[in-house]
Amino acid sequence: MTKTSIGGHGARAALPTLRSFALLAGLALLPSAPAAAQGKLDARYEVTLAGLPVGKGSWVVDISDDQYSASASGGTSGLLKAFASGSGTGGSQGRIVGGALVPQVYSATVLSKKSETIRMSLNAGNIKEFSIDPEPPVDPDRIPVTDAHRRGVSDPMTGSLLRVPGTADPLGPEACRTGGAIFDGRMRYELKLDYKRMERVKAEKGYSGPVVVCAVYFTPVAGYIPDRAAIKWLASQRNIEAWFAPIAGTRILVPFRMMIPTPFGMGVLEATQFVTQATPPRVAKTQ
Repeated sequence: MTKTSIGGHGARAALPTLRSFALLAGLALLPSAPAAAQGKLDARYEVTLAGLPVGKGSWVVDISDDQYSASASGGTSGLLKAFASGSGTGGSQGRIVGGALVPQVYSATVLSKKSETIRMSLNAGNIKEFSIDPEPPVDPDRIPVTDAHRRGVSDPMTGSLLRVPGTADPLGPEACRTGGAIFDGRMRYELKLDYKRMERVKAEKGYSGPVVVCAVYFTPVAGYIPDRAAIKWLASQRNIEAWFAPIAGTRILVPFRMMIPTPFGMGVLEATQFVTQATPPRVAKTQ
């Protein structure tokens, strides 16, 4: 899932929608409570727009007893690649404190006609340092991000891991009764979830079973240009869905599928591979 530069009038019109889809595909939610965490995920995704393939990506998550890492990569494919090629990578690392994921570093790089790298360091939910290379030009129409906007947030990668409190089955309505704040190095926004229904899915490889379907509502806060069509479109949508599946051995859910209506048809991000396994906790050494 990457930003791309597309030539041609029709392709330029599609660009805001594709960027919007990329934004929500990196679903970001703050933790609602500590979560048990001992598992791994190796997933592969395909992105389609109006049924046509436009991208592919991978996502690897490794959660141990005291630390975690998550990394993703992707690129354009199919019809979209005929207009322009693009690829990107991203990752986050942090500690597990009291069962909660506490991000420490985040980075993302997009490669197309131009390259861009975002880096951030965090401490207890606050952004300590961040940079965009090359530094983007100042746009007077962009709502500025203040220091207050960079406190009490998560990075996009860590935020993609939805933590479900309690001891009951994490796949249920309670999983969707949450929301949170995200800062991606450029924009600060809020996401809110509401429960919709339960479904069943089957990946070509890996997971087969129930998922909980949440409605997703996007609200921009700062770091964006209010007149941009993509922002207006996302903020007005009431039919965005995220289908969450579990990482074995944990109370952590991740998106198996996302559905985002666009002016050009339904955008869908769906796992073709979703291999997840519980990992045993480390046993303390004894003399």
